[in-house]
Amino acid sequence: MLPIKPHIWFGQDKAREAAEFYASLMPDSALNYVSHFPMPGGGECEIVEFTVAGQPFLGISAPHEGLKINPSISFMINFDPSRDPDAAKHIDEVWRKLSENGKVLMALDRYPFSERYGWLSDQYGLSWQLILTNPAGEQRPVIVPSLLFTEPMAGKADEAIEFYCSIFKDSKRGTTAPRPEDMGPDKAGTLMYADYYLDQTWLAAMDSAHQHGFRFNDAVSLLITCETQEEIDYYWSALTADGEPGQCGWLKDKYGVSWQVASTVMFEALKNGSPEQIARVTQIFMTMQKVDVAALKKAYQ
Repeated sequence: MLPIKPHIWFGQDKAREAAEFYASLMPDSALNYVSHFPMPGGGECEIVEFTVAGQPFLGISAPHEGLKINPSISFMINFDPSRDPDAAKHIDEVWRKLSENGKVLMALDRYPFSERYGWLSDQYGLSWQLILTNPAGEQRPVIVPSLLFTEPMAGKADEAIEFYCSIFKDSKRGTTAPRPEDMGPDKAGTLMYADYYLDQTWLAAMDSAHQHGFRFNDAVSLLITCETQEEIDYYWSALTADGEPGQCGWLKDKYGVSWQVASTVMFEALKNGSPEQIARVTQIFMTMQKVDVAALKKAYQ
């Protein structure tokens, strides 16, 4: 499989605009490709792949009633003084860009865990945590997807990390910071913060028992791109255990986190296929629950 890629469902006709904005934020960022395909019943879906500070993302614009991005999955941006002597200046610059027409969730300020940290949702609704990191210890990527376990899943972050590490063959735990005592509605032992590594990708997790009014949904999902049917079968079976299978490779795991188990054939068609090939591949893809690699290859060829 390839590294896990966050998948963002933007509002109608906003995917390319958002991707161009994110590609302008930091070095090692770019709009990689844009593709379109027809939707069943009319209309068109726009797919964009973009990179922010070396982290690839996929964005989509397509009709989806009631689906809204929320902070249950956010993206931590690590500004590391050991890698960037001007990290303190750059965190302020990126914060200023992201906060324009956005919403501040935690002000950019000094906190017990960091000299400079802030959390916001940008103009497209996507949430970011910006942190001036302590350069001691093992380096992390600039961008780390972070899962916030709320409402019925509050307190299950540690259990979820163990579950994910049991599925992905090349996995390990990193930093783990449990609460030493009860802190308001958050119980002792629940996670203030932890990070973990799953096959080439670092992720983070936190618990919050406060009443946020949001939980995981399909607006932000985690995309696993597989090279064989065997890989697809394995991850589909493991992640749907006690979860909920969906259409077109989508599923919800038992914690409510949305994943997509996809094939490299689909993205080869979207990047390099003719309009006719893209239409054939996406038409057959729309009929699938678990992805069928042979059927995609047949449609593409």
